[in-house]
Amino acid sequence: MRINCPLCGSRDSREFHYRGSAKLLHRPDGDAGDAAFHDYVYLRENPAGVNDDLWFHENGCRSWLVVARNVTTHEILSVKLAADVKRGGA
Repeated sequence: MRINCPLCGSRDSREFHYRGSAKLLHRPDGDAGDAAFHDYVYLRENPAGVNDDLWFHENGCRSWLVVARNVTTHEILSVKLAADVKRGGA
């Protein structure tokens, strides 16, 4: 599988480290309560089809990326910098 890093170009997936759902970018506010943090840390959906994944370009530019990927076929649909996604851009 190849990932097209926005900064480095197309790279083998072995340069990256998978970190889970990109929903981790949306941490609850500090006053959200224990239940919200419990859900954030422990509860994960694992649907078939297209998911937004969080990847770290460990052996490259060291950027965090949001990769839209079909987990059934491993087809990559888009790659964005996580910082841009967090800000609501790109």
